[in-house]
Amino acid sequence: MTSDVPSTVHEPELPEFADPMLLQWLTSLGLGVEYVRGEGNTLFFVDEDGSERAVLDFAGGYGALVLGHNHPDVVAAVRAFLDAGTPTLAQGSRQPAASALAALLNSVVQRELGTKEPYFSVFSNSGAESVEVALKHAEFDRVAKVQVILEEIAGHVVAAADAVRAGDAKVADSARAALGIDAAPDEPGNGTGNGTGNGDGVADGERLVDAVQRENARRSARPPLFLALEGSFHGKLIGSVQLTHNAGYRTPFAALAAPARFVPFDRPEALGEVFEQERGTLLDVVVESGEVRLVERGFPVLGAFVCEAIQGEGGIRALPRGAAREIQRLCADADCPVVVDEIQSGMGRTGAFLASSLVGLRADYYTLAKSLGGGIAKTAVTLIRGSRYRPEFELVHTSTFAKDTFSSTVALRTLEVLEAGDGRAYRLARQWGERLTEVFDELRAAFPDVVKDVRGTGLMLGLEFHDQSGAAVAAIREAARAGTFGYLVSGYLLRAHRIRTFPTASAVNTLRFEPSILLTEGEVQQLEGALRELCTVLREGDGRAFLGP
Repeated sequence: MTSDVPSTVHEPELPEFADPMLLQWLTSLGLGVEYVRGEGNTLFFVDEDGSERAVLDFAGGYGALVLGHNHPDVVAAVRAFLDAGTPTLAQGSRQPAASALAALLNSVVQRELGTKEPYFSVFSNSGAESVEVALKHAEFDRVAKVQVILEEIAGHVVAAADAVRAGDAKVADSARAALGIDAAPDEPGNGTGNGTGNGDGVADGERLVDAVQRENARRSARPPLFLALEGSFHGKLIGSVQLTHNAGYRTPFAALAAPARFVPFDRPEALGEVFEQERGTLLDVVVESGEVRLVERGFPVLGAFVCEAIQGEGGIRALPRGAAREIQRLCADADCPVVVDEIQSGMGRTGAFLASSLVGLRADYYTLAKSLGGGIAKTAVTLIRGSRYRPEFELVHTSTFAKDTFSSTVALRTLEVLEAGDGRAYRLARQWGERLTEVFDELRAAFPDVVKDVRGTGLMLGLEFHDQSGAAVAAIREAARAGTFGYLVSGYLLRAHRIRTFPTASAVNTLRFEPSILLTEGEVQQLEGALRELCTVLREGDGRAFLGP
């Protein structure tokens, strides 16, 4: 097939200052195309003779376009908003659009989970930021719980010290040894001794208070422990990048925040092992039989366990139901909050509003973004379970643009479209997901030497290719060894078939397919034909066809 996809974007008169290196790399792969219009699953570019050409978009804004490009109902809501002259930014006032959106989100989540417990919304501006909100709130909650324990211990220590000062108790030798308190000589003649031969009661009481406070301050200052699954991707901000397993994204910024522990994807029971290893204790005191003794008291050190229902950048890997059940049990036993990242998998893409509901995983925090903005607005939300929610967090976490009227209006209309027709959008996601899976399974059966695996749920699917590092064609072999094979495949599909998709970021032999629910049979057949040609080209080692002129 002769390509009419332009090999470069329109050359600017001035040097490029927006991601110039990335743009140069995309252009070298044949992906640096300027799209001028979008509708449904189709993007349009203008070729060299000025004609508009269509490209079938299966990348779907990395999962942000469950309703496609410029859905008419969402566009109508945008136009009505602008025509009305509604202010976008009126902070410090009532926000009816955000309130209505939060109420509908709560209703949908309660229905999906089969619960009456509320979920409160904290809005933000991007998926990574919604993860940061979850981490911050979880830490805010943990610190508050630790403070309550410290205050209780402080009361016990003061009471014990008073007993020592009054001569009603002495500090046990074991406590002295543990705290490093030296025994003062007894001075019964000066009115300060306790007559026990155990030193100066006043001094001992003060030493006890000081030593316990210092030791507990040291212990309670340890950073929280956040956990995630191997293969995870939760963003690239300071906190969220620590939970992103790909070391290339994480390592340069490891010193900026507390590191996470990663649990093997196929061994969720390892969570229990980590919980046991990382137990935290504080020192408390009891007065028994006239002696002040130390006792250890547990305190929360676990920030949260964070996971995706379907790992997006990790290669479209769905969390098995058994693993979800084990995660739920272990986290509940350890009182470790569960954060489920539904940024890419949520909003109906898998055939349910929350992909995690399909495997029975219930979260304390849900993060949503991408499709929440209807393909037009940039918005995100963190949904917090009522039993975890702390209203005081509203005073310490705010944002200029979060909860703005424009994005809230767009998100509200998007959610209404998804819910319309008794959830027709969810049914379409399931139906088209099954159709695409059928195509991919047939492709794998026909080309078992080329296609390694088919994964995913609904309209969040991955097609994994076998390693091509031993390919006869030098360019394919070198790309595979450099970790860019998937992007080379994407360039081929765009150039030869006008189909747009990309590999997943941390599993680059896996192509993602995340179209909208507006998919048609004709679009499925176009994709099927293109993938069959691709597999034939790879099987036959046809470098000329694969790389183009």
